[in-house]
Amino acid sequence: MNQEKQNAQLQRMNRELERLNRQQAQLIAQLHENEHRLTQFLEAMPVGVSVLDAAGKPFYVNQRAQELFGKGVLPSVGIEQWSEVYQVYRAGTNQLYPYEELPSMRALQGESSTADDLEINRGNRVIPVEVWAKPIYDQEGKVVYALQALQDISQRKKAEAERQELMAGLFEAICDLEVAVDAQSELAKAAKRFVPHEFISLLGRESIVSVQLGDQVEKEMSVLFADIRSFTTLSETMTPEDSFKFINAFLSRMEPAITQNNGFIDKYIGDAIMALFGNGADDALKAGVAMLKTLREYNKTRDRPKRKPIQIGIGVSTGYLMLGAVGGKNRIDSTAISDTVNLASRVEKLTKHYCVPFLISDHTYSQLQNPDCYAMRSIDKVQVKGKSKSVTIYEVFEADEVVLKEGKLATKEVFEQACSMYQQKYFEQAKLLFQECLRQNPDDIVARFYLQEM
Repeated sequence: MNQEKQNAQLQRMNRELERLNRQQAQLIAQLHENEHRLTQFLEAMPVGVSVLDAAGKPFYVNQRAQELFGKGVLPSVGIEQWSEVYQVYRAGTNQLYPYEELPSMRALQGESSTADDLEINRGNRVIPVEVWAKPIYDQEGKVVYALQALQDISQRKKAEAERQELMAGLFEAICDLEVAVDAQSELAKAAKRFVPHEFISLLGRESIVSVQLGDQVEKEMSVLFADIRSFTTLSETMTPEDSFKFINAFLSRMEPAITQNNGFIDKYIGDAIMALFGNGADDALKAGVAMLKTLREYNKTRDRPKRKPIQIGIGVSTGYLMLGAVGGKNRIDSTAISDTVNLASRVEKLTKHYCVPFLISDHTYSQLQNPDCYAMRSIDKVQVKGKSKSVTIYEVFEADEVVLKEGKLATKEVFEQACSMYQQKYFEQAKLLFQECLRQNPDDIVARFYLQEM
């Protein structure tokens, strides 16, 4: 009976063993199937894949990795010989990549890492690669494998090199462009010195390049002419070089008085200046006063032998004029044309006749916002060449020395009455009035002029 029990127990044990063997076989088959699928998956990867065991020896290298390395699994190779055997160099050098810095080595230390400064030397071919490595742990948390992926980045490096070349070319082009822009800016500045930007703007153009022959505009403006008295006599004592230095020293001092009062210089005519003011007659009058005050300071620097003080005449008239570009196919110039321009020029010439520095026409006087704010007086009504009607002209003595200015202000009413008597040919009454002006203000040159005329 005992024997029967033992046999039955033995049979049960055999059946259990057979079941366990079948189960083990199934597990092994499943493991092989999983390994096969994993291998297929790794082989299908578009990047190279290699697996190192815990000792750093190659365990698996897929086909793509073998193509990159030129070698497959070499079990005898340790991690220290990896760079030498697989010819892995630091990018751009002939130095083997230090094994302790390899991403796979760092993965075996438990660190996930990436590097893109590796190159694989394949004879006359150098393959730049980017490597990612990650540690694989067992159930106890120990690193048992290092899995690394490699990608050929030749195209990326080529694209980067092309980008660098493109950027270098672009930088060079930008530098050339900056040079061209600077040159254009300098050219624009130079052009502005010959043709005022304000003139170009009035023509509705952005630059001198866009100005066309025949461009023109009509605008109400004040025209100022200023001229050095007896310049021909002054220049006879100078060399040509000194003459130009003298003119430039004078003109450079007069220019700010014009630009600071919203005017611009239309042209230089030898030693003369023609300036235009488009924002009102007051700007032109203030500019003329500023020029005379500047001249007074300049004359202080000429207080030496052979450098006589300079005198100038300033004439201003206001009205409509035509601004435009005139000339021919190969040469054009900016100009202002109108009776206003002609009248301003003739008013300036009258300053010599009356021996005063600053005269304005009645057209300018009537456009002033508040004439009483300025030291002025009417000195004559004249018939200028080219005009059918008489023009009243006013002396602006705002810039006179204080004593002379106060004397003219004190005798202004008497003086203007004397001028009126003179114009009506009441010479005796005019004479008495001019004499009274000189009694109160002996330096009144215009009053003395009228007495000499009678």
